[in-house]
Amino acid sequence: MPRRTHTPARPLRPARVTRRFHRLAPVLLLALLAPAACGRLAGPLSADPGDAADRPAPVSSQPGGSADPAAPEPGDPTGPADGQSPEPGDDALALPDPCTLVRKAEAEKLAGLGLGDGKSVGDTCTYTAPADGPTAQVEVFVGDGAKNYLDVERALGHETRALPGVGDEAYATADSFFVNASGRWVAVRLVRLNDPEENRGPLESLARTVAARL
Repeated sequence: MPRRTHTPARPLRPARVTRRFHRLAPVLLLALLAPAACGRLAGPLSADPGDAADRPAPVSSQPGGSADPAAPEPGDPTGPADGQSPEPGDDALALPDPCTLVRKAEAEKLAGLGLGDGKSVGDTCTYTAPADGPTAQVEVFVGDGAKNYLDVERALGHETRALPGVGDEAYATADSFFVNASGRWVAVRLVRLNDPEENRGPLESLARTVAARL
């Protein structure tokens, strides 16, 4: 039997090598990139190497499951004590009803004639004479409005005289008086078409009555 002889393989031409490399290049590139892609997918899907430093730190849960770091803890001095209501300060003094400080009969005595019932609006009470009669009105103020009224009288240069022994301090003008007792101010103003000197005694007498009620 005749022997077979193997024809030696012909060396690849440079052109064929180039074409084969071009066909294999995408496969090689994919093999090289696969490990890096797997490593990236192992972390957060949208992770970026520079994002970690910019992200805010997670809020740690508070005891009891609350995630609000500003929620007051039991016994926190910034919140009210358990079962206790905050005590009122000096500026929370209860103001009396102005219509009970000066009653209708007392207002009529000061005005010298009959007046209608007192009308309370906020921290004021007003007694007014009927529209078909002589003009007269008695106004009562309590709280800041009373003190502001006194400040205005002084700023206008109206004569203000002290009333010794009435409340903690007391003053009177030609048509009004002002009393401060236990940190609460009361002012009473009389509107009447007569000689103001006639009202001096009645105003001072009513000031003592009001001071005793504060």
